[in-house]
Amino acid sequence: MPRNDPRILELRALREKSRQGGGVQRIEKQHQKGKMTARERLSLLLDPGTFNELEPFITHQGQPAQSQDEKYLGEGVVTGYGQIEGRTVYVYAQDFTIFGGTLSEMQSHKICRVMDLALRNGVPIIGLIDSGGARIQDGVSSLAGYAEIFRRNAQYSGVIPQISLMLGPCAGGAAYSPALTDVLIMVENTSFMFLTGPEVIKTVTGEVIDAEQLGGAYTHTAVSGVAHLATPSENEALAMCRRVLSYLPSNNVENPPYYPPQDDPLRMEPRLNEIVPLDSTTPYHMHEVIDLIVDERSFLELQPHWGQNAITGFARIGGHSVGIVAQEPTSMAGVIDIDASDKMTRFVRMCDCFNVPIVTFVDSPGFLPGVDQEHRGIIRHGAKLLYGYSEATVPKICVITRKAYGGAYVVMSSKYLGTDITYAWPSAEVAVMGPEGAVGIIYKGQIEKAADPAAERQRLLDEYRRKWNNPYQAAGAGYVDDVIEPSETRPKIIAALAALRDKYAPNPPRKHGNMPV
Repeated sequence: MPRNDPRILELRALREKSRQGGGVQRIEKQHQKGKMTARERLSLLLDPGTFNELEPFITHQGQPAQSQDEKYLGEGVVTGYGQIEGRTVYVYAQDFTIFGGTLSEMQSHKICRVMDLALRNGVPIIGLIDSGGARIQDGVSSLAGYAEIFRRNAQYSGVIPQISLMLGPCAGGAAYSPALTDVLIMVENTSFMFLTGPEVIKTVTGEVIDAEQLGGAYTHTAVSGVAHLATPSENEALAMCRRVLSYLPSNNVENPPYYPPQDDPLRMEPRLNEIVPLDSTTPYHMHEVIDLIVDERSFLELQPHWGQNAITGFARIGGHSVGIVAQEPTSMAGVIDIDASDKMTRFVRMCDCFNVPIVTFVDSPGFLPGVDQEHRGIIRHGAKLLYGYSEATVPKICVITRKAYGGAYVVMSSKYLGTDITYAWPSAEVAVMGPEGAVGIIYKGQIEKAADPAAERQRLLDEYRRKWNNPYQAAGAGYVDDVIEPSETRPKIIAALAALRDKYAPNPPRKHGNMPV
């Protein structure tokens, strides 16, 4: 083409116009809120120079309420593909400078397009969400657009990783899309999500609340459990997304990435021998146990502020990704309640979707008793956890560090739910219930008839602990594969993971199960 060909000049002008989003003034307004533009976010999320945009010239179709002068290239969302640590990902980033990032029929078309491409190519899809919801001017077509996105979220679940970054508002039915994805990351004091906003709630119920309290980052990471992680800034949220992906494969038929460990696979950890107190009622920090066993600084906890009596997160052991599930004895003594059941179940199923082995650390006295828990369905919620572990076909390793009583023993990756290797520390207590409850039931009459009931009760407690409340009874019955020193837990797990790497244990053919949701 001749130099300064007008067609080339027109193309460059249109590309530049597309990059300007809603215009300089709206970009400046976005910056004044402390927020980045869609393209600025993508430049930080992806490896430098790897982003390739798709459908940048799409505009609103039909007869919008706004004038033709307000038609914008890209239709309020930037879509395309790029790389994160050399791995391809598909992305979409809503552009708040164009009609508040509201979803129109054509914006939905662009988002669905990259979701479909992500599925066909077997790579993750990442959504950067910053939107006022459905575009009212589009009427029902915008609602249909959301339905198309939701359907793909559901159908592609467990096939490719789906990650949502909440970088602004997400109101109304739009909130269902991030809720359907595998990991949801929010930004403190910037992002919020709810089905009905503060004004609607005030009108309908009379309750007064602001957007942050109703659906901000703290609310969804500590109260509702909808979100997995929250960061102080957008930059940290984007970096967190990259870190989360480092533990996951690109799709459900690949293995997770391997990172050569800087930590000795044969490292023994003598501090673990002293971590569980002799008094079984004294708490200790399970987070410390996990940090001492996994590769150094590799543990990434998910939902750390919700259901704190349970621990879930990714880590590396010997360079390989694993999912960690555990109880935290310093929170409610590690008892399992409704929130803990839901939290652990969702994580176990995500690990199973993406071929991430599950390592479970057990120290729980049982399920939380109480009228409220029973009436709210602790049986149903606990059954979810039972279902999740039973359904999972990835390598499963269990380490009983202390209490494994009753139903808590069964649902927490017990051997007969298909767990491959079960270890117990010498401090492990595997029983139907704790010594106090068992002795009170079994020897009730004998204690009442004793000359000194208190002394007799203590004698029976000591005898019960010595004879029954130890790991050797469970090991003798085959419920535990080996009783190990705590200090050798790391090399034992690494060896077990190596032995289980080619595990093949498919479930019976079926359309899908019917988990008690």
